[in-house]
Amino acid sequence: MTITVHVPDSLLEDLGESPEELRREILRVAAIHLYSRGLVSQGRGAQIAGLSRWEFIQALGRAEVPACQVTSEELEEEVERAYVAHRQRLAAHPSDQGRSD
Repeated sequence: MTITVHVPDSLLEDLGESPEELRREILRVAAIHLYSRGLVSQGRGAQIAGLSRWEFIQALGRAEVPACQVTSEELEEEVERAYVAHRQRLAAHPSDQGRSD
């Protein structure tokens, strides 16, 4: 898909940027915004912005957008699920308890 954005020539002059620099900036800002709203993943955000994932994470930091979008409650639930699953595996396979894989 192609999206066209009309920008006054005076804006480019005021910003001192080339059309290509402005295009990259708009894509970066759009990707960060979509990521901050939880609409895209880091990987997809990086793809939209034309950056590597590491570069996108750095851009998130500069924009003061948390790179991790998991709440403490979600993290606690995930840890609890992992703990329960681990206990169930141990109960189902007691002979594996002494092994260290």
